[in-house]
Amino acid sequence: MKILLIADIHANLEALQTVLEVPHDRVICLGDIVDYGPDPDKCIELLRKKNIPTLRGNHDNAVAFKVDCQCGYRYKHLSIATREYTWGVLDQSQMEYLQKLPLVVREEIDGKKLFLTHASPRSIFEYIKPETPDEAIMAMLTDPMEPVDAEFLVVGHSHIPMIRELGALKIINPGSVGQPRDGDTRAGCAVFDTETGETELLRLEYDLEAVCAKIEERMPHADELAGILKRGY
Repeated sequence: MKILLIADIHANLEALQTVLEVPHDRVICLGDIVDYGPDPDKCIELLRKKNIPTLRGNHDNAVAFKVDCQCGYRYKHLSIATREYTWGVLDQSQMEYLQKLPLVVREEIDGKKLFLTHASPRSIFEYIKPETPDEAIMAMLTDPMEPVDAEFLVVGHSHIPMIRELGALKIINPGSVGQPRDGDTRAGCAVFDTETGETELLRLEYDLEAVCAKIEERMPHADELAGILKRGY
């Protein structure tokens, strides 16, 4: 089975539509559907229409429950500003959808055990990055609240694609669909093969100019928001 892994859409409908065209048998979304982009409602509806299992990210949580997203300082003012826009766009059913998203999903497919969450096994705010020390990751894995009994840990949140091995555990981050932060402007996703256990990281061109035009037409801090997409960070 080919599982398409997507994360950190951030209301970028064009990027989401593009990655969903990748051949797959199933899709799993690791959260952060909303904030920063112009189409939070349409992204939610597309995920709902396709019945895509989706986890709750820190931005989904902030929008749903009107709390701090605890994101990085560099972009936090944009997150706060676009949240007001997002609340103005979403209807009650879409807010309730965000509120009901789970924090963790455990799957066993073709004998492969997967632990899926937005950020880390113990927090939707905690980053696992390529440079995160092994010791710090081990502390996240042994937290008694959410022990990771799996061969594969699948996360998003950093917006940086990664495949990393830590002992017998393989950590997979598909990167960001709609807000890449690694200097590559293309939409990120990954395909996990449950038969082989192999993962392919993908980058796809999408209609970035169309998204930027909508941002400039509708949203506060438009120059900053469009600039992030055009730089890829």
